[in-house]
Amino acid sequence: MGTARRIDGKVLDADVVVCGGGVAGTMAAVAAARRGASVVLIERYGFLGGNATAGAVAQFNSWQTGKGRTVVAGLADEVVARLRAYGGARPHESFVMSTGHHMDRVEYSPEVLKLVLDDMVIEAGVQPLLHANLLDVDCEGGRITAVRVLTKGGVLTVREGVLIDASGDIDALDRAGARFLELDADEQLQPATMIFRFGPIDYTRFDALSKAETAALAKRGHAEGHLARAALHSSRDPYSDDGWFNISRLGIDATDPMALGAAEMEGRRQAWKAAQFLASSVPGCEGGQLRAFATQVGIRETRRVEGDHVLTAEELMRPVDFPDAIAAGAYPIDIHPASGGALHYVPMGDDHAYQIPYRSLLPLGLDNALVVGRGISATHQALAAIRVMTISMAVGQAAGTAAALALQKTDGRGNVRAVDTDALRTALLQDGAVLR
Repeated sequence: MGTARRIDGKVLDADVVVCGGGVAGTMAAVAAARRGASVVLIERYGFLGGNATAGAVAQFNSWQTGKGRTVVAGLADEVVARLRAYGGARPHESFVMSTGHHMDRVEYSPEVLKLVLDDMVIEAGVQPLLHANLLDVDCEGGRITAVRVLTKGGVLTVREGVLIDASGDIDALDRAGARFLELDADEQLQPATMIFRFGPIDYTRFDALSKAETAALAKRGHAEGHLARAALHSSRDPYSDDGWFNISRLGIDATDPMALGAAEMEGRRQAWKAAQFLASSVPGCEGGQLRAFATQVGIRETRRVEGDHVLTAEELMRPVDFPDAIAAGAYPIDIHPASGGALHYVPMGDDHAYQIPYRSLLPLGLDNALVVGRGISATHQALAAIRVMTISMAVGQAAGTAAALALQKTDGRGNVRAVDTDALRTALLQDGAVLR
């Protein structure tokens, strides 16, 4: 293990290849590299972060249970510390949601997060491969041997010991023939969102709105056709009096290229209408205007891989104590319907936390592959809880650590099922992760 090796102009060798540079993939890449693996991180944009930057989500949710017990730390904590060093994150905040349940978050600047992720990748020795689009995957039996990507310099083949699919839509494993979970007859994919920046906002007046007043305004905006979703959910920018608003709703399958492009256009239209409503009807927003659209629509759900274990909502709610738990979480089951203004919300208890098992990162039929982010092996309802970026960072750290251990255990072949999960858990705890 060591540095990624350029064989010639068309072939690159690495111990670990991570497809997708969202926060889950970036944490996986950093974790593997810090344990001595050579890592190539493939990303289609010219920056890292995925939904956290390109999607402009602008807040990391659910670090704690309602009673303040920490459930996510490790590399995710380091991200926030680095954001604060740049001045790009607001203080940790606990608040009561419109449902009456406790939530906590850190609001941050998506632009500054790009710098933070750059720093972490460069310092760890990860080889970033930006402006690269996945073409296809080579397999030999149950082993993925290489991925091919289209770059500015043409087609590049990247050969690896372990592949981590962090692409969100799980494109690499799809091309490798992985099996995916189906929705039940009464289920639909969660919708996408076009987040937009609006300001300036008089936050003294905006924050003074009661939950009942905010709910009434949102309900009115939706009924009158101004808001696609009956919500005024936003994150405050650390550097200004602007806010990032997450209040559009786009019911699509984002793996359909025609539907995805149409959703980008419709999302901008919904954002424009919502901004007009904010300026005309919401106290504190009268002097504001639409400042910017996110680079892309934020995607909540597409493919979910079928893994060695399919995590269920019932296991989260009990909660089940998994012997191979590699991450924990406390975010509630939060299902956005594909249309309409409502939200299906199943809260957790005040001190309730759940675990994510390593086996849910292992795609059936593939020996040297791991999956992180919103595509891990979980039911539709379980994914609605574990999809948030805070938990995804914790899962990403676990996958990168596991990849490095797999390479050490199997002389570079990267059999991920050969990893001793007790050793993996010990390594994660040593690196500051929380497992329960």
